[in-house]
Amino acid sequence: MSVTMDTSFSHFTRTAERAANQVIAAYSTSFGLACKLLGPRHRQHVRNIYALVRVADELVDGVTAEAGLSYQEQCDALSHFIDETHRAVKLGYSSDLIIHSFAQTARAARIDDSLIDPFFESMRTDLGGRISAPAAPLRFDADAHQGYVHGSAEVVGLMCLRVFMRDENIDDGDAAALQHGASRLGAAFQNINFLRDLADDTTRLGRSYLGTSEHLEDRDRMEWVRTIRAQLADANAVIPLLPRDARAAVRSALSLFTALTDKIEQTTVDELYRSRVRVPDAVKAGLAARAVASTWMEMHR
Repeated sequence: MSVTMDTSFSHFTRTAERAANQVIAAYSTSFGLACKLLGPRHRQHVRNIYALVRVADELVDGVTAEAGLSYQEQCDALSHFIDETHRAVKLGYSSDLIIHSFAQTARAARIDDSLIDPFFESMRTDLGGRISAPAAPLRFDADAHQGYVHGSAEVVGLMCLRVFMRDENIDDGDAAALQHGASRLGAAFQNINFLRDLADDTTRLGRSYLGTSEHLEDRDRMEWVRTIRAQLADANAVIPLLPRDARAAVRSALSLFTALTDKIEQTTVDELYRSRVRVPDAVKAGLAARAVASTWMEMHR
């Protein structure tokens, strides 16, 4: 019988992973539920990605400002976080637990600067538009919106895809289809959250991600709903190309955001500016169960 000796590094890495798991538990019941449906070989890696993204997002969305940092100090904090992430991915270690956990995933799944840099560029954009910044509030035209969504969401979908496909052999056509689907799913998630967060983004953060006007109209809401539904459809079409142990989780997340889109379609813009639409936990659980059942039937036809 062989005995695997624990090391200081492996103990530290497991501790970092537990920290990443706590970030998900604290910030997203929906994402946490979807992660539980992933196969064991994917689950921790995706949690590690989420934790880094969430911490960076919190940094630019007010935590540093509420801690009393000046605008320049907030910029410096983000720059330090970015530099430490790059250093950790290169070396395989960081004293920052969340960055350390992400670095292990990045090295295992070959997540490189082509995905990391656009994400942080979008975070820099957010910080430049904070209400405490000297710049005017951010209002995104179509090109700025696309660039921001690519960095803040599409690349995160592509990071997860690299985790899912790291042990798979697929042809170039399927790889391209999966990359398109992952990007579209990330974009859909982000656009849905823009609509859900209209009140907070415009009032507290001084940002308008969905256009240059000060106030969206209901016709704008419906146009975004149509765009989101097309993005979700493209993502749904490639789920059968994913490894079996990733399909139920992705299908569950897609189903949840489809349900959110349905609620947004039934909610006026004025109501969206007042409150955030949600899906009850019981409904989330039902969607997850149906995603598991659908995936099981798909694999046993």
